Amino acid sequence: MTSETQAPTRKVILTGDRPTGQLHLGHYVGSLKSRVALQETHKQYLLLADTQAMTDNAHDPDKVRRNVLEVALDYLAVGIDPAKTTITVQSHLPALAELTLMYLNFVTVARLERNPTIKEEIQARGFGRDIPAGFLCYPASQAADITGFKAHVVPVGEDQAPLIEQTNEIVRRINHQVGREVLPEAAALIPRFGRLPGVDGKAKMSKSQGNAIPLAATPEQVKEAVMRMYTDPNHLKVSDPGQVEGNVVFTYLDAFDEAVDEVAELKEHYRRGGLGDMVLKRRLESVLQAMLAPIRERREALAKDPQYVFDILKHGTEQARGVTQATLDEVREALGTFRF
Repeated sequence: MTSETQAPTRKVILTGDRPTGQLHLGHYVGSLKSRVALQETHKQYLLLADTQAMTDNAHDPDKVRRNVLEVALDYLAVGIDPAKTTITVQSHLPALAELTLMYLNFVTVARLERNPTIKEEIQARGFGRDIPAGFLCYPASQAADITGFKAHVVPVGEDQAPLIEQTNEIVRRINHQVGREVLPEAAALIPRFGRLPGVDGKAKMSKSQGNAIPLAATPEQVKEAVMRMYTDPNHLKVSDPGQVEGNVVFTYLDAFDEAVDEVAELKEHYRRGGLGDMVLKRRLESVLQAMLAPIRERREALAKDPQYVFDILKHGTEQARGVTQATLDEVREALGTFRF
C-alpha cells in the first residue's frame, strides 16, 4: 500500500472516569454520549482512573475496586465498543506512575494550589490544609495520563479545562528543555451542554450528594427522582406564569428531549401560564424511561457475565501498557535519564 492510499492517522482522544460509583445522567449528557460518537472518528482510550480515585478514597479502597466493574458496565451499556475504544485500568499502567513522578519536577506546589479546579475540589471536600498530597498532585497525574497516550483531544467539562492547560504547561516546559517536540499539546473538547444540575436543584449532579439519576436506575427510581425535581417555587397554580430559567425540569428536557420545537412551545406556554408542573414532569419521565430502558437492559445482561467484562479490561490494559511504556521510554531518552 502506498502512502497516497493509506488512511489518514486518526487523532487520539483520552477520556475516562474515577471509579467511585455508578455513572449517572450527568456523565451521559456531559461525556458518554459524545464518546460513543467519537469512537467512530478517533482513536479513543477510556481510562478507569482507579489510582486517582484513591487520592481521596484511601480509607475505602474496596469502594474503588468494586466500582471498576460498575463503571465498565456503564461504558459498555451506553454503546462503547471495545473493538473501537480501548478501555484500560490506570493502576495497571506503571509507566503513568513514573511519568507522574517526572512531571512533578516541572511544576511547583504554588502552581498546583492555584489550579482553579483543584482549589474548588479542595474547598468542596473540606480539606482545609489537610490536603492529601496525592490529591494536590492530581494535575501532574492527569498530565501523565494525557501525554502517556499522546492524546490530541481530551473531552472535559468547562470546570476541568484548567487541568488541560496545566498539562500543556508541563508539556511546553519539557519540550523547551529538550529543544524539540517530544510530547504534543492537547486541546480540551468542551461539551455543548454543560453541567447537569442535581434533581434537588443544586449546581451539580453528584453521586455523593444523592441527587443523581444513575444510568442503571429502575423505572421506579426514575419516576421518584423526576417527581421530586425542583421547578419554579412561585408557580403555585396552573394558571400562574412560570419561570423557565433555572427550572430543573426544563433543563433536563433541553438535555434529553429530542423534540426541540415542542419543548420550545412548552416553554412559551409555561411562561404565559396555564401549564402545570405535573404535565412537564410526566413528559420528562417518559423521555428518560425510553432512553434508559435499553441501557439498563444491556447492563443487566452484561452483569451476568463479569468475566467477559474483565477480559475486555485486561485486553485493553495490555494494549495501553505498550503505548504508555513507549511514551515513557521516549521521555526518558529525551531528558537524558540514567541508562545502563
